[in-house]
Amino acid sequence: MANNIGIMDSAYFVGRSEILAWINSSLQLNLSKVEEACSGAVHCQLLDVAHPGVVPMHKVNFDAKNEYEMIQNYKVLQDVFNKLKITKHIEVSKLVKGRPLDNLEFMQWMKRYCDSVNSGLHHNYNPVERRELCKGGRETTKKSAQTQTSTKGSTTSRTHSTHNARRNEVSTAANATNQAPKATSTRPSSAGGPAYNEQITELKLSVDSLEKERDFYFAKLRDIEIICQIPEIEQSPVVAALQKILYATDDDGTAVAEARAMISGEQKEAERLMSPIAEVSEEKSCSETLKRKSINNLDFDAAGITNLSPRQRISDVSDGHCSESPLMTC
Repeated sequence: MANNIGIMDSAYFVGRSEILAWINSSLQLNLSKVEEACSGAVHCQLLDVAHPGVVPMHKVNFDAKNEYEMIQNYKVLQDVFNKLKITKHIEVSKLVKGRPLDNLEFMQWMKRYCDSVNSGLHHNYNPVERRELCKGGRETTKKSAQTQTSTKGSTTSRTHSTHNARRNEVSTAANATNQAPKATSTRPSSAGGPAYNEQITELKLSVDSLEKERDFYFAKLRDIEIICQIPEIEQSPVVAALQKILYATDDDGTAVAEARAMISGEQKEAERLMSPIAEVSEEKSCSETLKRKSINNLDFDAAGITNLSPRQRISDVSDGHCSESPLMTC
């Protein structure tokens, strides 16, 4: 089954003309652009072709013009996907906007899936009769029939006008040969119209692809910015360096150099702050050792004083006073 086909699968290389021919032949419609199926009603009926009777066609609206009406069609399609256990994700917000690339990719997937079900064969299926059960289905069928009739009439009139133009050109060429260069110069412009339209469509598809890629990478950068705004890490030098790169307006590489300098400078500052801490710890240990020695000496002196006689204590005190003052002599 084509539930999870990759983006590089051959299904996504099917051209627009082949997709349109498949839709028009399967449903007896006359679509000229893939994005005309953005309402979701065509997708529902294509799934009804692959699985007859599974899609509740009375809930499908072929006359959907607004986004909320189109969303209802995609809800019906999603319900059928759930019944059939199809895991394909439907990007409704993009499809309803009618962008050619998004609708082409989803329709390519639909063709691959429908072809994988019973080899794409749909015997005894009447698309017009099934579409009449939908809202606006009968009007859609009438419009398609009128478009086909007008297309055939315009093709026939173009054929007759082409023959008449050729006859007139032959007759005028015999009488006025100087007008031949003008006729030849105008023919390529009229014949080049469809080619120009083809190029314009391809350019639109490429623009849509670039916009899709741009939105993808912008979303990634936005996620990084949100992470950098977390209060716990907002003041980190690494986060500041990332913000420096994110908010840079010049593309000369200076932002990256400044970000690296910020990180390396922070590392040097951390190393500098760590060295005084070690010195202070050593000073503390030395002072603690001196305190312990002085405490031991005091204990020793106190023990000696208790063992002296009163006369020895008085003489020691007088000696101490004489030694402390340079003006007194003993």
